[in-house]
Amino acid sequence: MLALPLNSENLPYPDPLHPIIVHFVIAMVFFSFFCDVVGYFTRNHRLYEVSFWNMFVAAIAIFLAVIFGQFEAGLANTYAAVQPTLNFHTVVGWSLAAIVVAIAAWRFVIRNRNPLKLPPAYLGAATFLICLVSLQVYLGSKLFWVYGLHVAPVVEAMKQGVTP
Repeated sequence: MLALPLNSENLPYPDPLHPIIVHFVIAMVFFSFFCDVVGYFTRNHRLYEVSFWNMFVAAIAIFLAVIFGQFEAGLANTYAAVQPTLNFHTVVGWSLAAIVVAIAAWRFVIRNRNPLKLPPAYLGAATFLICLVSLQVYLGSKLFWVYGLHVAPVVEAMKQGVTP
């Protein structure tokens, strides 16, 4: 089996791709929500179209984020303290993938039935989605900034046998 050499961050490519892709998804979900809320209160239905397309693309891109997240988590040097957060981050990530697709599908139905109106129930579900995304951002930040996954000095220390 051909194995690619790993760099100082324990990855076969220069930088982690998961954060790059996931920040794109986060921005699209938040911008979609922003457009829906502003469109709802200003009655500017053109913002609903912007919101729909952002959520649609986010529903596709989130799977790339999850796949690269799984791949990079598998390459990470983990230790006992990081495992509960990493496991929870993984479960929330896969759940978010399903929820974003469901909300994008619901948004598609709303758009086809009446593109000029947005039901308050949808805004409630989108608010719940924003809360889940915020939780996931917190967990991902904790994995990087607190536990040092794929951070070169932490990877190097673990290779030398130092475990946090």
